[in-house]
Amino acid sequence: MSNAFDEAQQQLRRALAVYPVSDDLRARLAHPEREVTVSIPVKMDDGSVKVFEGYRVQYSSLRGPYKGGIRYHPDADINEVRALAFWMTFKTAVAGIPMGGGKGGITVDPKELSRGELERLSRGWVEALYPVLGPERDVPAPDVNTTPEIMRWMADEYAKLTGDSRNGTFTGKPLDYGGSEGRGAATGAGGFDVFKALQAELKLPKSVSVVIQGMGNVGGNAAKIFHALGHKVLAMSDSKGGIYSPDGLDPDAVENYKKENGRLKGFPRTKQISNEKLLELPCDVLIPAALENQITKKNANNIQAKVILELANGPTSTEADDVLFKKGIAVIPDVLANSGGVVVSTYEWEQNLKGEHWSEKEVLKKLRMLLTRESKNVYSRSKKLKTDLRRAAFALALERLEGALKTRG
Repeated sequence: MSNAFDEAQQQLRRALAVYPVSDDLRARLAHPEREVTVSIPVKMDDGSVKVFEGYRVQYSSLRGPYKGGIRYHPDADINEVRALAFWMTFKTAVAGIPMGGGKGGITVDPKELSRGELERLSRGWVEALYPVLGPERDVPAPDVNTTPEIMRWMADEYAKLTGDSRNGTFTGKPLDYGGSEGRGAATGAGGFDVFKALQAELKLPKSVSVVIQGMGNVGGNAAKIFHALGHKVLAMSDSKGGIYSPDGLDPDAVENYKKENGRLKGFPRTKQISNEKLLELPCDVLIPAALENQITKKNANNIQAKVILELANGPTSTEADDVLFKKGIAVIPDVLANSGGVVVSTYEWEQNLKGEHWSEKEVLKKLRMLLTRESKNVYSRSKKLKTDLRRAAFALALERLEGALKTRG
């Protein structure tokens, strides 16, 4: 596994080559503003105490409070969390929302904990970190393996410890606890909005063929949206592998089959395909929606998609970026393509602080307008700088971060 943070810094250097910035900003972006590692003792159901490691990386507050998810994963470590916090800094800047970048995590396999243990662990994370959190300071959200219920426990614990009842410190909460309508679908829906905004510019046909790696919340929602709007989903996969049908799949049927059988294998009238081979299928749009580092210099030459829409964080390595750019394959970068989640999280924060509740229609309309505008911004920047969409998105973010730094004086 390559160090995700080195990869993130490499992307930055690649962008700085086409869009130089002040030494001050460059120096700040090489390091997070604050990193906290905490030990979280949890009383297990059998009476024993187990200590878990938790993190929060607060990368940049130049444009507003730190914003970013908390992941529960056995492989979560400070390097990964640092890279994700760095990407959040760019994602919020590309989206033009008044937030900075942060990320958190706990090294744990949540499947091995009971519900009670999970709740005590989640509250323990807040207890260890609450002094550095808050609506004006740092606003966490869900990420890999964290749910609205976990956000409710965290928000509740924060209110208990601080007496702050505005409920604006955690986003991704359940609807009856201050959550925002449209949050579940936001990343998938936002990814579709970005695709739609760039479809004509990238010379894609009216109806496209789509291959999707990963069918969690993001990939699953994206599959349903593309299918519902008349596009053909050729292949879908989960962590164990995928299925492919040249005639197209019905994502709802695929999801139901997986719920009933616990796997995709055996889905009628489909061919089984590995996650590796799935990435190399000929299609109009390839959507990596699972984990980082999927498209590398090893397989970049075999990619046959016309366009890659990154709904996962960091699925394409910097070396692969160069190969794909030479091949004329456009990569719509994660910092733009999957920013729907953080945008709607910011809407949730805004609703909480104003004591408002917006309808799903209103939320998704606001999201569509924002992402259409910023997608066009990134595209025109790529033409102006004669570069790829990732460097263009980074350039747009760098310009906004530089602006914030100047304002700060």
